Amino acid sequence: MTEKNISGEQYFTANPNAEHHYQNFDFDLLGHELHFTTDSGVFSKSTVDFGTRTMLDALEKTSIPIGKVLDLGTGYGPVGITVAKAYQRHVDMVDVNERALDLARKNAQQNGVAQQVNIFNSDVYASISDKYALILVNPPIRAGKQVVTTMLQEAANYLQDGGKLIAVLQKKQGAPSAQKNMSLAFGNAQVIHKNKGYYILESTYGTNTDI
Repeated sequence: MTEKNISGEQYFTANPNAEHHYQNFDFDLLGHELHFTTDSGVFSKSTVDFGTRTMLDALEKTSIPIGKVLDLGTGYGPVGITVAKAYQRHVDMVDVNERALDLARKNAQQNGVAQQVNIFNSDVYASISDKYALILVNPPIRAGKQVVTTMLQEAANYLQDGGKLIAVLQKKQGAPSAQKNMSLAFGNAQVIHKNKGYYILESTYGTNTDI
């Protein structure tokens, strides 16, 4: 993630003050045509960003354990909504940006998955108490190394046995370092997919890796 809005505010601001500029577009993700409403003050407001698309594509290259999914840093919701739609999973979708959360709720409703998702505010894991089968994250690089490291390393505390963390980072923005951090936290970290400089990293928690 690298985008900020035209006022200079970062998309990970809790309450963006940028003037509203709503946009609507359709995008095919994992074989489902989805409709999104976006606004200024959120990440990748004009289209679903390439990193997110690459991470979603990588899900077809791995196994997904049975259980609930956490979309950490959901933005306007493309990851969580796609997973709920394509895999019929319950997804918790969290972000610190209230404007993004409002959009995610609207997008979940208009894509028919509102009953499968729980959308709420959380500063990284601050409001998280459940254990998940899968945590998906496209880290906000501009929030700083500490935030990114926390997202990756503390994920182990919120995964069920055999649960997975899957993250997308560009090689030039620290994917090799992120892989080392994940390996320290989990004892394992592998690259499951690469595309145009984007690395999809996966770590598995615990000993039970059965589906």
